Amino acid sequence: MFKLFHQIRRSIISKLTILVGLILLISLSVWAYFNIDYQQKKIMEGIIEGTDGLSHTIKLGTHYAMMNNLRDDITRIIKNIATEKNLENIRIYNKHAQIKFSNNDSEVDQVTNIKAEACYICHRSEPPLSELNLSERTRIFTSPQGHRRLGIISPIYSEPGCSSNACHAHPEGQKVLGALDLVISLAETDKELLFFKYWLLAFVLFLFLVISAAIFFFVLRFVKRPIKKIINGTHLIANGDYLNHIDVDQVDEMGQLSVAIDQMSKKIGQKQAELNRQRNEYQNLFERVPCIITVQDRNYKLIRYNRGFYEKFKPEPGDYCFAAYKGRKEKCVVCPVEKTFEDGLSHFSEERGFNKDGTPTHWIVTTSPIKNEKGEIVAAMEMNLDVTQTKLLEEELKKSEKKYYAIFDHIPNPVFVLDMDTLEILDCNASVEVVYGYKKDEMIERSFLQLFKEEEKDHYAKLIKTSSIINRAKHLNKYGGTLFVNIRVSPSDYPGRKVLLVTTSDITQRLETEQQLLQASKMATLGEMATGVAHELNQPLAVIKTASRFFMKKINKNEKIDDDILFTMSEEIDSHVDRATKIINHMREFGRKSDITLEKVQVNRVLKKAFEILGQQLKVRGIEVVWGLELDPPLILADPDSLEQVFINLLINARDAIDEKWQSQPHQKGDKKIFLKTKSNAEEITVEISDTGVGIPDSLLERIFEPFFTTKKVGQGTGLGLSISYGIIQECKGSIQAVSRKGQGAGFIIKFPIATEN
Repeated sequence: MFKLFHQIRRSIISKLTILVGLILLISLSVWAYFNIDYQQKKIMEGIIEGTDGLSHTIKLGTHYAMMNNLRDDITRIIKNIATEKNLENIRIYNKHAQIKFSNNDSEVDQVTNIKAEACYICHRSEPPLSELNLSERTRIFTSPQGHRRLGIISPIYSEPGCSSNACHAHPEGQKVLGALDLVISLAETDKELLFFKYWLLAFVLFLFLVISAAIFFFVLRFVKRPIKKIINGTHLIANGDYLNHIDVDQVDEMGQLSVAIDQMSKKIGQKQAELNRQRNEYQNLFERVPCIITVQDRNYKLIRYNRGFYEKFKPEPGDYCFAAYKGRKEKCVVCPVEKTFEDGLSHFSEERGFNKDGTPTHWIVTTSPIKNEKGEIVAAMEMNLDVTQTKLLEEELKKSEKKYYAIFDHIPNPVFVLDMDTLEILDCNASVEVVYGYKKDEMIERSFLQLFKEEEKDHYAKLIKTSSIINRAKHLNKYGGTLFVNIRVSPSDYPGRKVLLVTTSDITQRLETEQQLLQASKMATLGEMATGVAHELNQPLAVIKTASRFFMKKINKNEKIDDDILFTMSEEIDSHVDRATKIINHMREFGRKSDITLEKVQVNRVLKKAFEILGQQLKVRGIEVVWGLELDPPLILADPDSLEQVFINLLINARDAIDEKWQSQPHQKGDKKIFLKTKSNAEEITVEISDTGVGIPDSLLERIFEPFFTTKKVGQGTGLGLSISYGIIQECKGSIQAVSRKGQGAGFIIKFPIATEN
């Protein structure tokens, strides 16, 4: 018995089966109890209602006989009705509890006790009750034969005919004349109820057994069997068999559980394989790591060591650390392993010794405690890294640093080391003092932006961080003087931070020389244009001369000049004076010396302004200018005066090339042409200036932008025009290209990037 109980206690299947069985048995028993009770109540209610209905039927059937005092008829009716199945007694009592009518003749005229069972229903109080509901008029009692009986008593109420009839007149105030008592046998009903109880109990028992068997089979088939397989599978997993598959052919939770355990088994297998791999890897690392590793006990005896230690020192079994490392007979004075055993912490030291060949060697020593499960230090691991080469490199690095600082300080150009974010000067060389007048300690920890003008600091702060080259920037020296410098910026590393390495080149003298050459080129251009300018001025002067002579002639003759003629001629004089003034101002502006300042300009306007100076010359020489300008092109960044000089130089070269070609051979009108075109795309603007002159040989195309190189005859050119033009276009971030074929004219294609919005 105890063994059975122990098995049930250890089996969840048995527990589940017993629990479900008990719940099912209790549920079915409760259901059977309430069902039997309900059926009993319904049957009894039906019998009571039927009996009460029969009472009303008897009263109605005997009503006529009672009203006419036909006693034989009443007796016959009662006896006929009493033949119904289960109907045992029909009695009619008068108000004195005397049986006046009965299906049993022996009971007629018997007087019963007023407090008897049938009469007590109404006579349990004084005065007797005259009106009762059906449940109060119903009684159940046991017959002498032992079976139950149902009795229903129904009052017989007085009617108007009863009190006036001569046969048996009753007082008018008497309400109840008697009572009809029906007694029904419940023996058959009790048998049927008992049969129903037995049948229902049998059905409950059958249902309990069937459901219990179904549950037991279900649990056995779909729970116990897969659980047993799962348990066996987990035992295999526990024994290290991670590839075993749990075969549970179900798609329910048990199947999902088996799949989950299979997946878990695979993952555990993968993890175990990974752990084995890592263990082997760590073992290989321990053996092959490029440093010396030993494990020592509290007496500094070597417990374990890696291959590197063995190959280097060839220790004997039972050797001590100090003996193997340094050939000592006692531990070292400063021993990090000793400190680790004392405080349980890692320690670091730098050791120096000698190899077996006598050469010095250096080690970096790191120790770490090894603890058991109780947290007690049982050994110490010592790792030694040979840093002999590093030490040698450090010495070389120190020498290299000295050499670097020597080079850094003797670079002829100023060099600054700037913080990448704040542009603070972290270091600079000695050339800073030569160029800017500041000593090194005056520049350190100052902002590099202090070398710029106040209004330009924000602009150059952004450029320094985003550009690698900044040309022609203005700097201020210690004494407030202005320097023009080219700035080269490159990111670099500095101890502990990212920096910018900035080199500046003082180009002030170069720019002054270039400006002088540019001015000389302008003067040469003005000299070449002198004849054309004189012709331009002759026309307005001739008009003014003619008008003045006309006025003098009229004055000498004392003739009156009409107002409209006087106004017209004065207007002509005024317009030609303005024209001459415009030409002179244009020449003066072109010839003045000015700094190159880039601003947003439109190439069409500059090109037309250059044509204004040479237009008359070209017209006199019979040269036709063909325009092909794009309408309202985008703006570019350029110096308008310098750009005008470029266009004038190219127009003069085109003029001279056309004259050289056509002055020695016959030509027709339209052979002399200069083409001026502009066009643009999303990124750049192109200006094309071409002619129908002699052209440039292919062998000279690559040299025409060199300083002092010219294809003109001696005395007709300096060779500076195209060279200066090339430099001006470069300053505008543009490019110029010459295209030509000998004898078919030359062309220059100039491209400028479109100016950005900011």
